[in-house]
Amino acid sequence: MTRPPFTATVLTMFPEAFPGPLGVSLIGTAWRERGLWNLETLDIRAFSEDRRGFLDDTPAGGGPGAVLKADVVARALDSVSGPARPLLYMSARGRPLTQARVKEWAKADGVTVLCGRFEGVDQRVLDARGFEEVSVGDAVLAGGEAAAMVVIEACVRLIPGVLGQAESLSSESFEDGLLEHPQYTRPRTFEGIDIPEILLSGDHRKMAAWRQEQREKTTQERRPDLWAAHLATRPAESSAKSKLKGDKARGE
Repeated sequence: MTRPPFTATVLTMFPEAFPGPLGVSLIGTAWRERGLWNLETLDIRAFSEDRRGFLDDTPAGGGPGAVLKADVVARALDSVSGPARPLLYMSARGRPLTQARVKEWAKADGVTVLCGRFEGVDQRVLDARGFEEVSVGDAVLAGGEAAAMVVIEACVRLIPGVLGQAESLSSESFEDGLLEHPQYTRPRTFEGIDIPEILLSGDHRKMAAWRQEQREKTTQERRPDLWAAHLATRPAESSAKSKLKGDKARGE
């Protein structure tokens, strides 16, 4: 049985913000021309039962701003049909977006993404419907639309056939806990700076070693948190390699 295309459904006050960058380049072609994934937007405003169309109210207990109402969001979400999918709420206080989480979501039939506005969304609907709160970085945005595009693109690019070169995915940042090495192309000299000579040597073994060294250096300098996690895995890797060598030596 053929699996249906990955479907991203976005619950937003501003459906006109989409597709944005999701509609261009290989991601856009995979959607519009090749049918490898689908994008749907749902206007939350349409589910307000207030005659003035209000979908927010003042925070309980006082405070500035407004909060999206639980009943309005619930009606919007309950109108989405199809198989169960991960429910994601874009929130500055959410768990950080990681490649590991993206890979899990990309295996599903799709994702449903709720874009907040104002001071956020009534916590009761998030808890009742089982939303995962997701943050794309330690910064606050005016709304969740830009963050939703980040999550959707990260998922869609993992769908087989979207990018076309599966081997390019395995060497990218975060795939093995390290950041990617620097990249170069022609011209050989740019503003007095040459391409590193080793990349022009034709010695693939040395080039691979250099790239790995650059990945480790960059990770150590820019993401000490990732570097510490990487170092923590090394004893286990070394132990496994030593055991494998020992088994081979014994002819097992």
